[in-house]
Amino acid sequence: MRLLSSVDYMFVRLETPNTPMHIGAVATFKLPEDAGPTYVRDLRDAIGTMEERPFPFNAVISPGLAGLAARWQDVRPDPSYHVRLSALPSPGGEAELGALVELLHSSPLDMSKPLWECHLIEGLSDNRFALYFKAHHGAVDGMGAMNLIKAWFSTEPNGTPLGFTSVHNTPEETGVTRALVKAVASRAASGIRTLPEVLGRIAKMSWGKNAMVPASLSTPRTLFNTKLTRHRRVSTQLLELDRLKSVAKATGTTVNDVLLASVSGALRRYLMEAGALPNNSLTVSIPVGFDRDETTLNAAAGFVAPIGTEIADPLERVKRISAATKRGKQDMLSMSSEAQQQFTLLGLVPLFASQKTGRLVTLPPLFNFTVSNVVLSPDPLYLGGAELELFVPASFLVDGYGLNLTLVGYNGKVALGYIGCRDVIPHLQRLGPFTSEAFAELEKAAGLG
Repeated sequence: MRLLSSVDYMFVRLETPNTPMHIGAVATFKLPEDAGPTYVRDLRDAIGTMEERPFPFNAVISPGLAGLAARWQDVRPDPSYHVRLSALPSPGGEAELGALVELLHSSPLDMSKPLWECHLIEGLSDNRFALYFKAHHGAVDGMGAMNLIKAWFSTEPNGTPLGFTSVHNTPEETGVTRALVKAVASRAASGIRTLPEVLGRIAKMSWGKNAMVPASLSTPRTLFNTKLTRHRRVSTQLLELDRLKSVAKATGTTVNDVLLASVSGALRRYLMEAGALPNNSLTVSIPVGFDRDETTLNAAAGFVAPIGTEIADPLERVKRISAATKRGKQDMLSMSSEAQQQFTLLGLVPLFASQKTGRLVTLPPLFNFTVSNVVLSPDPLYLGGAELELFVPASFLVDGYGLNLTLVGYNGKVALGYIGCRDVIPHLQRLGPFTSEAFAELEKAAGLG
């Protein structure tokens, strides 16, 4: 018997028809030189016939006692449902792949089944194929998904693919009701015990230079902080890690700060061209991962930081971002893991309440969008003999927050995956190239052009 944590269940309850709460990624691969015509189909069959799957991809959610103790219940997934094969129309380029991924990412998962899907996609140009995977945020967060995906790959061209370690549920106990009551009581006690720490930390976040609470309360409304439809659009871009590191060194900041400054420059340009750039800086929610064990599915707490979109000078902008992110990380990492979980839950409560009541879009936003950063591998990875060429993430949206960005480091590059509401953000695909151009502007300002 394994309960969903309060944070896991909150992500489940945030699900609505217009805001499916899954996260996903699309990966492209180079076919091996000796690949036959059925290579992708054979790979689909190999994934579908695996006997063991890691928790919680072998389980469904049982609501428990009146919805107060939701838990995972073991099932045997139907491979023909969860593992699909698709083909792109000619010419099988990035536009055709992007259109299919946008369609797949716009469709919600069936909440009565294990909360994941895997789509193998053939017909990609230049002797390539693609894989799109999505899973519910209640079942896995970005870091957990990355750890799972890493286990699929090998660092050797002829390595064995899909070698994940299976994590099994704790066997069902006799007297399940009693066990559930005990577990719920234990979590309630933990929440009460850590509440003074959380409230004390929030109070400290309200004062001093680069404090999070004032930044959050000064967040302006933008054109993407409104009510959403379920339709999604993606925009991607690649940046070279060595160039990012050089700019970080030259400016005395971090690679993440340089990335945020490039994103800020892109949003500044995009909103200026739309005649909708606010006078106040846009703010972003930045998740920070914390220690997890095998029972923890969501292990990240976010802080809010301004990104200097009102600042024209790229060097001044990256310095401001650096000061804000340094303070925010210190505030997050100073909490105990139990307090971090409670802080995350407190941050989700207003989103949940407002989304369910329809009031979110009438209240001031707490931040403008979310930016997450994870690392896949510094070295090339292989799925059997197929080399992983590109890995681009796609996250989730909620009402009032129609833009999300996830960054993934892989093999000397950082892939940017913008995801936005198709009906709210016109010409979203411009954000990728705009980010690259904003980075080049910062690089030149740092004397490294």
